[in-house]
Amino acid sequence: MKRLCVQRVLLRNKFFGCKMPGGALCPGILRYADMQSGQERIKNMTDIVIQGIGGRMGHVLCDMIAQRDDCCVVAGIDVKDGEQNGIPVYDSLEKLNGKGDVVIDFSSPAAVEKALPYCEAHKLPIVVCTTGLSEELQLKVVQLSRTVPVFKSANMSMGINVLSELCKRASAILGANYDIEIVEQHHHNKLDAPSGTALMLADAINEQNNGEYHYVYDRSSVRQKRDPKEIGISSVRGGSIVGDHEVLFCGPDEVITLKHTAYSRNIFANGAVNAAVYLAKKEPGLYNMGDMIAAL
Repeated sequence: MKRLCVQRVLLRNKFFGCKMPGGALCPGILRYADMQSGQERIKNMTDIVIQGIGGRMGHVLCDMIAQRDDCCVVAGIDVKDGEQNGIPVYDSLEKLNGKGDVVIDFSSPAAVEKALPYCEAHKLPIVVCTTGLSEELQLKVVQLSRTVPVFKSANMSMGINVLSELCKRASAILGANYDIEIVEQHHHNKLDAPSGTALMLADAINEQNNGEYHYVYDRSSVRQKRDPKEIGISSVRGGSIVGDHEVLFCGPDEVITLKHTAYSRNIFANGAVNAAVYLAKKEPGLYNMGDMIAAL
């Protein structure tokens, strides 16, 4: 029991970048393999294919994976054939010729839709990080998970997923006397609004309340009192904001704000890579950050 407790303390300190005995600072970014012990520890290299390798997140993913020893990038998918820092890049998954243990997708809804049939035919696991998917496309992702391991999360940050749990807890405690508003901010190049993360947070609160809430994105077209059972979601687009999400619980004479700020894309890349290593060993099914956190 004592040994188990020590392992848990070490894991906690590693994860949060706390100081270990002797003053050494543990890294704030962990590999999924580092968060395993004993027979669960991952020993084999995971071969990763990055769809959207030429984009911002594609470059961050490549840089991060290059620093790890539990996985590597074997190919990339983008708009045209070529090469990126020695990695072969193809304009179609069909040109992979069996390469890869898992796909990480940071691309576009159209590219996701093209990838699903290939993954199904080749039983290739996929981590879907692209947001702005239509309801129809989201249903196709769920259908794929019946035969292929699929990992999907609106946000790959561990912190955001903790925020989601905190929002559910706050809603359960505060109740209907507190109006809920979500404000999300992103860079001026982001195409979809509201963000998938804002919707994820709203859905988490709504799930806690048995689906009693509806969402309001714009109040300019109506003149009426706020419905107590609405969640307002506002979007800000500007500059180079990586990602900022605030959830406000507005009650009588007080406002409680829960907030997460992303200072770099590394947090999303780290979550995606950990998800890929985790997913490569899984049976068919639909997995999310909660599943991976629970497996630690």
